[in-house]
Amino acid sequence: MPLVRDCRFTAIDFESAGASRGSTDAPVQVGLASWSLAGGHEAVYVSYVKTGQAVRWSARKVHGIGPEHLADAPSLLSLWPELKSRLAGAVVVAHGKGTEKRFLRSFPGHGFGPWIDTLLLARAAWPTLPDHSLGALCGHWGLVSTIRELVPGKFWHDALFDAVASLVLLEHLIRDLDLAGQAAESLARPDTSAWHRVRMS
Repeated sequence: MPLVRDCRFTAIDFESAGASRGSTDAPVQVGLASWSLAGGHEAVYVSYVKTGQAVRWSARKVHGIGPEHLADAPSLLSLWPELKSRLAGAVVVAHGKGTEKRFLRSFPGHGFGPWIDTLLLARAAWPTLPDHSLGALCGHWGLVSTIRELVPGKFWHDALFDAVASLVLLEHLIRDLDLAGQAAESLARPDTSAWHRVRMS
């Protein structure tokens, strides 16, 4: 595994249609962005994703995406070449990676990874903070203005905004804790035991 300073990190975020009881969820938007210590922030991409199911009211209330945005959107399958070109060879980043990994199972054997979960990293780095959601962390560390400069006109729960936010948070953590010389593998397996002890106390 290469050192952190030599890696290209690519964040991915999906917004979803929302799942009703007994049904599966589906993506309605995907955002990707890349960052490295050498090259900085670059290569942003965002697309709506056509789904065969209705967008639930509860989901639309969060991200504002409705059928009018999806009428001419590509399918997730048709986005495979774009996703592959951006994720291949990168360390993949997400904040709470479960949703992103689940939607990417549409492409069996894709081989993307290793995965870095900034939620777990933040819990390991700052176990006593009361809220480890992406918005709360970026607000706590004064990162929101940087995110807005990188993706002007976008806001929380836009897939590109959230992808960039996870990278800005990752950059802050790497610089704050002086992790550039560490193996990237160490970021993929953070020790969250201190956070668990705080939760139990």
